[in-house]
Amino acid sequence: MYDIVIVGSGPAGANLARLIGDKYKVLLIDKRDLENENPKNLASKCCGGLLAPDAQKMIAKLGLGIPKDILVEPQLFAVRTIDLTNNLERLYQRFYFNMDREKFDRWLVSTLPTSVDKKFNSLFKSFAEIPGGYEIRYIYNKQEISARTRVIIGADGAFSRIRNFISKDINTPEKYISIQEWFECPYKIPYFTAIFDEEISDFYSWIIPKENYLLLGSALRPKENTREKYDILKAKLAHLGFNFDNNIKTEGAYIYRPKKVSQVYVGRDGIALVGEAAGAISPSSAEGISYALKSSLYLAQSLEEGIDGFLDRYKQKVKDIKLNLLIKNLKSPVMYNPFLRQLAMKSGLQSIK
Repeated sequence: MYDIVIVGSGPAGANLARLIGDKYKVLLIDKRDLENENPKNLASKCCGGLLAPDAQKMIAKLGLGIPKDILVEPQLFAVRTIDLTNNLERLYQRFYFNMDREKFDRWLVSTLPTSVDKKFNSLFKSFAEIPGGYEIRYIYNKQEISARTRVIIGADGAFSRIRNFISKDINTPEKYISIQEWFECPYKIPYFTAIFDEEISDFYSWIIPKENYLLLGSALRPKENTREKYDILKAKLAHLGFNFDNNIKTEGAYIYRPKKVSQVYVGRDGIALVGEAAGAISPSSAEGISYALKSSLYLAQSLEEGIDGFLDRYKQKVKDIKLNLLIKNLKSPVMYNPFLRQLAMKSGLQSIK
């Protein structure tokens, strides 16, 4: 019998387990193997691997410091913004850490108390209510295993199975498909790149240099010829001089884009959601690590007084995240309305030469 079972060991799940592992009996489940040095099965997280200032601030607030081997070259301080719809370009100064996302997740797992039970290479299957809590089932080594717990935490990202079980798709944020490819890149690029093109997506696309590779990604609406639009994007960028000849690997994932505060849902009864599973992710940039760390901190603080009433305390704290997302949604039109974006870029405000 566990006090708390956490499904998902990304930044939200791992940080929560780190903060509560000494107080509660915790089971952490993830389909990836985030412990072994040479894992046989490590599903690639479709992520650009940029640590935004808000995420840096949360890491500082948590009293953590990132090991240097998590960072990768090049460390850049400019974003080339390409507006293909309006045929405009600008360069803006920004402060991101370029990092290896897999190593980042593995580092967070390494900070967990030894008392936390970890089940990696495990696939969460289902849960059922029982007296005093829940019985969960997951697959490990091709066997179905059950465990009992008082509380379930869904830290399983967009398209969260936990959220799907308890919310019946009520107030679900809009879903996008993120496609990202890695290419060999022998030449140096001194900036990150953000691309806006109404023909491709009403969200955005990105290019990120990482060591000897170039990452090209795009957030696309599902069921709207996603692969065809991604290939059109690639062709347009090739005309601008980018080289996408030597493909190394392709990644994909669902991502949420909360357009309304009501789409942030933190759970019911003895089941809580953190990070992107709760809908806590930036609607303007799809940055999620800062929200993962913040929501898991708020949940940990809510559990400090015990399990009884923890969800009500968590809901009060999450109002801060909802306000932040509301403000970002109010600012989004400047980025995603073609006319307003054109005015902002033509003004040259805050741009660099």
